[in-house]
Formats: sequence, C-alpha cells, structure tokens
Amino acid sequence: MIAALMLAAALTLPQQERAAPPPDPDAAVRLEDVVVDSRRLEDAAREFVDEVSNPVGRRGLARWHRGVCVGVANLQPELAQPLIDRVSDVARGIGLTSHEPPCHPTILIVATTDADDFTEKFIAMRPALFRPGGSGMNQGPAALERFRTSDQVVRWWSVSQPTDSDTGQSAVRMPGQCNLNCTGTGSAIQYAPNTPVRGTARLSSQYRQDLKRTFVIVDVDRLGEVTLDQLGDYIAMVALAQIDPDADTSRFETVLNLFEDPSRVRGLSGWDQAYLNGLYGASWYRINQNSQVHAVSDTIAREYRQDRASEDLDDRTE
Repeated sequence: MIAALMLAAALTLPQQERAAPPPDPDAAVRLEDVVVDSRRLEDAAREFVDEVSNPVGRRGLARWHRGVCVGVANLQPELAQPLIDRVSDVARGIGLTSHEPPCHPTILIVATTDADDFTEKFIAMRPALFRPGGSGMNQGPAALERFRTSDQVVRWWSVSQPTDSDTGQSAVRMPGQCNLNCTGTGSAIQYAPNTPVRGTARLSSQYRQDLKRTFVIVDVDRLGEVTLDQLGDYIAMVALAQIDPDADTSRFETVLNLFEDPSRVRGLSGWDQAYLNGLYGASWYRINQNSQVHAVSDTIAREYRQDRASEDLDDRTE
C-alpha cells in the first residue's frame, strides 16, 4: 500500500504573514497593471495561457468535472487540514464542489523527506495510477521520467480522460475494456468505446477532457521559509489545472514563482485567479487545443475588464 512507502515527516511552516517588499513593475507583468489597450491585454493573457498550460498531446485543456476531493498524506492533522481547506476553498471559488474526507482523494498531496526515493517507489508500486493505458490520458513516458527525477520542491502528475459529455463514459478504450460478447477474435468495434456522434460543428465537440486524479509530492526538507498559506495556493494552482512544470513564468506575477523568491509571492496572483476563472468559465467543448486556449484567454480579458468597470463604478458612487 501507499502508506507503507510514506516516511514520517514533520512539516514546520511559519504561519505568520510577512510584509512583502514593493513590487518592481519591470520585474514581472502584473494583471493589475495591464493598461486599457485591448490588444495588449489580449496578447498578455494569451502569452500567460500559452506559457503555463500543459494539455496532453493534441487534446484540449482538461479540468475537473463537478468536484474534487483533496487528501493529504504523511502530515499531522493540524498541518494537513489547512492545506485541504485552502485547496478546497480555491476549488469552490471556481465553481467546483469540494467533498470532505473520508471521500476518495482525487487530489492527493504527499509530504516526504525524500521525494526522489518516494516517487520512484510509488511509480514502481502502482504504475497504472500514473499511466492508465488509455490514449491521451497522460503526458507519456518521457514526462513521467522527468516527474520521477525532478529536482523541484513540489512535483505533480495529472491523469485526464477524454469523456463523452452525453454519457459521461470514457471516449477512449481502457485496458481490458470489452463490449458485449467479446471473443478475442471479432471486430475491433467489440473492444472500442461506443460513442455515437450527435452532430458535427466547426468549433465545438461533444467530448470534454476531464481531470481524473492528480498527485502532488512535497519535499518538506526544501520548503525553507514558505508558509502553509503560500504552499496551499501553489498546490491549488498546479492541482486544479494542467500546469507545465517547466514553464518560464519570470515575466508574470504568479504563485508559480514561489520557490524562486518566497518573500515576493503572497499567494495566488491576479493572473493565477484569472487563469483558473478563465479555464473553468470558458466553453468546455472546443474542437481543438488552440481554439480552447483562445477561449480561456478571451475569458481572462473579459473578466479583467468587468472587474475594472465594477471598480470604476464603485469609485464614482462613493
């Protein structure tokens, strides 16, 4: 079992808020500083989405369908519960249901003092959890090897599933899947998913990409001065979306820069929240990845303009 591999780890994180130094406007792009020029806003949103998103192959961006269950292993309850609460709060803020333990965790956060050893043993013990065998459900063997040997303080691995929105069933064949009266010698149709097409459209599809599970492994010995609140926001970002672990986010103000300079990162930034809102607010059934990226970028820009308009109205009514 997984528990047999978990090392006893005590995570001691400072809980107090630290005063962050004034931000350098030349160091990163802040969502709050994007000026009125619509083209610049659109471009900046698209650049951020392009940089951080990490969909599987030619699939669209995946997201959780309806809800998540957040679990934490190998931490004392007084430390585990705030992490569960924070990730769950962010999930609820973008419209998801967050189930309370003892639900079966779909987002599992594991703390360990030896992330390399634990990750290697975890993958070896349950390889099907990381690569279920269905087409387009994970990033592939090369990415799994990078996950296994990663030197990041926090590493993550997500599994998604192309899903028929009409039935909720997998739109790809799973290992061992068999339809009625399979004999091992008949047509491939006996073994392939049966998903009748209800119609065709140039921009939309009846299929969606569902996140099914995410593993987040935290190397507690390397957290340094990171607070529990900061860590919770970081995990929320990488667990609720498919985030590229190799993204260069130095040009943006984002929680993904946490381990570069913890003193300058309070938590989820305007860019991060806008990205999650855009991901979960955009049309799910885009026909291809590029179209979906455009939809998320457009949603980010639209929400920003709405927020600015609301702030201007509040200022005029005061």
